[in-house]
Amino acid sequence: MDFRYTPEQEALRKEFDDFFREEMKSAPPEFDASMEALFEFDHCWEFHKQLGRKLAARGWIAMAWPKEYGGRDAPLIEQFIFNEVRGYHRAQGLDPIGASMLAPTLIATANEEQKKEHLPPLARAERDWCQLWSEPNAGSDLACLTTRAVRNGDDYIVNGQKIWTTGAHRADWGMMVARTNPEEKRSRGISFFLVDMKTPGITISPLYSMGGGHMFNEVFLDDVRVPVRNRVGEENEGWIASQMTSNFERSMIDLFSKARRDLEDLVQFCKETKAGGEPLAKNPLIRNKLAQLEIEVEAGLAFSHSVVWNQITGGLMTAAPLAAGAKFLVTEFTQRLAYTACDIMGLYGQVETSKWAPFYGKYVNYYQVVMGLNMGGGTSEIMRNLVCTMALGLPRSW
Repeated sequence: MDFRYTPEQEALRKEFDDFFREEMKSAPPEFDASMEALFEFDHCWEFHKQLGRKLAARGWIAMAWPKEYGGRDAPLIEQFIFNEVRGYHRAQGLDPIGASMLAPTLIATANEEQKKEHLPPLARAERDWCQLWSEPNAGSDLACLTTRAVRNGDDYIVNGQKIWTTGAHRADWGMMVARTNPEEKRSRGISFFLVDMKTPGITISPLYSMGGGHMFNEVFLDDVRVPVRNRVGEENEGWIASQMTSNFERSMIDLFSKARRDLEDLVQFCKETKAGGEPLAKNPLIRNKLAQLEIEVEAGLAFSHSVVWNQITGGLMTAAPLAAGAKFLVTEFTQRLAYTACDIMGLYGQVETSKWAPFYGKYVNYYQVVMGLNMGGGTSEIMRNLVCTMALGLPRSW
């Protein structure tokens, strides 16, 4: 694998870097202080939307998409570089569900009418999406879902409950999986739908985090009418599309790149902060902890590069087990980073809104949230099982 970029790609990286460096000067102070801030605070959401419109004007949201759907037919590596730089600057502006997960799946599996209806608004940053997947008794094991969709003429009547739906209170549309054949078990008999979140019968109830933040929601569906034309793929065959969505989600370069920036800031904090008259950075125990984190983040970045390399050379589905590995690598690393930062900062790390608060209280917020990252989108155990079965050919353990 060759890690070097061409001169043209390096120039593109600099263009992205210059843009985000300038734009993020206007970011609200809470923007990176908690994972909930984007969805919780109106001013953070508005900053995100403004940034999205600027990205759309430059054609950067949909660079690798076909031109007829709002893209630029750019090589996948250019989208990867964009995500890497955007992650380093801790920027948003790009709908993480619609643009990063749903759009590639629609390009691969949707009919022409669905592509033309939903992809251009995503490329223009005009429409935000949520993921109506998990249920109270069907999380990582999504095939246990019980939400029902019953055909009624030109509509499906949907009844059920979804949970842990990120940003449902901000979303315009949702991608949903529901059971259309109750006689079938597990992944058979499930269909994939696109749902307008303003449809009558949809009720959104907030789920507050330990720190009081609002990112997750419960979504109740009571006799919700979803047009048949909003079903992606054939009836009872939605599991394949849902799995493709999962694989598109998981190159993780933006999260590893963000982690590198967070670690740089933590190292700088240790250089500038003294304990007992000496900078924290001179404490051998702290130096050892920082060195270990540096090793891990560099390994993670290299792994993310290998994911995109395999996507380019072998195809998105071929790289699926690597993508699953990247998912648990980055979420588990983020947890260790948050715990180590709180350990180094001590009691000051628990302060959120004063001049004594390092990083605006970010790591005390992260400390409370990061454990959930190891479960959201599939637990680390499920991801390891996928690596074993898909990449190593080991027998299924379930």
